Amino acid sequence: MADLLPRIALTLGDPGGIGPELVARQLARPDTTSRAEIYLVGDERELLDAQADAGVEFAWSTEPGQGLPVLVDNGAARPSEAFERKAATREGGRWAMANLRRALELSKDGVCDAILFAPLNKASLHLAGMTENDEMSWFETVLDDGTRATELNILPELTTGRVTSHCPLSEVAAGITRELIVERYKLLEGVLIARGVESPRIGVCALNPHAGENGAFGREEIDIIRPAVADLKAAGHAAEGPFPSDTIFVLARRGDFDGVLTMYHDQGQIAMKLLGFDRGVTMAGGLSVPVCTPAHGTAFDLVGTRSASTGAYEHAFDAAVGVGTQARAAARA
Repeated sequence: MADLLPRIALTLGDPGGIGPELVARQLARPDTTSRAEIYLVGDERELLDAQADAGVEFAWSTEPGQGLPVLVDNGAARPSEAFERKAATREGGRWAMANLRRALELSKDGVCDAILFAPLNKASLHLAGMTENDEMSWFETVLDDGTRATELNILPELTTGRVTSHCPLSEVAAGITRELIVERYKLLEGVLIARGVESPRIGVCALNPHAGENGAFGREEIDIIRPAVADLKAAGHAAEGPFPSDTIFVLARRGDFDGVLTMYHDQGQIAMKLLGFDRGVTMAGGLSVPVCTPAHGTAFDLVGTRSASTGAYEHAFDAAVGVGTQARAAARA
């Protein structure tokens, strides 16, 4: 049944942060390679350094079919000196981007079903020459296949998606359409199903205070959001809303919803980080390959202490296995 396992490309994130330690600790767990076929993008020195960071050992191979993580060279020239630790650097950013570029190429070549990257540092990436606002926009550039990323945020008990993302608040209302709400709802629903929720219950946020108060504070709920929810219900989806954003997460925490679709970035992010910042997973959905990462950063202050929590990375691995399994099944259908 090994040919049915999801194939996941892993990268170790910014070499100056805690990413290498988190990956090594995951790979030292005996159940990791029983759940997925792993492609480790980097080089041998990076893996040895990661093992030293974590105080663990694990075996790998350069050939598939051995039941071990497969080391895939990223094709980049490693700096002659060791990467600086506990700091954002151009060299670290270049290395992290080379690993991610190779992982995205593996996807384009049909080698992997999902990508999981350890924490990055945006300052390192911009020092290395990334001109896009964030890594998700950079993924779109590298894939160059017409797909567009949208961010989903995952906790074990709740998953959120969003209709608009990294844009000024002044542009949010213009970016919300009936069709886009339906599209992003279905994407969120698919991720929940991949995570084992058979019939996801999803609440849809309003845009305006008090859900517009029957048009007194805006008509987006009347003209756009409510009709989109009606479209989803008519198609058999368990959609509810729109709910005011100051109450929907009270309902979700109570267990009324498996997922929440928000209208803009902070509408969901503030709530999710309050609910579980150290357990959260970020996923780039909507691309031709799902890409997952822990929601926290590189934690330079914890490098070398072996005290970093692995919880969010473990959840990110679980999420990558779920969506990778779904993608592999769809490809084989």
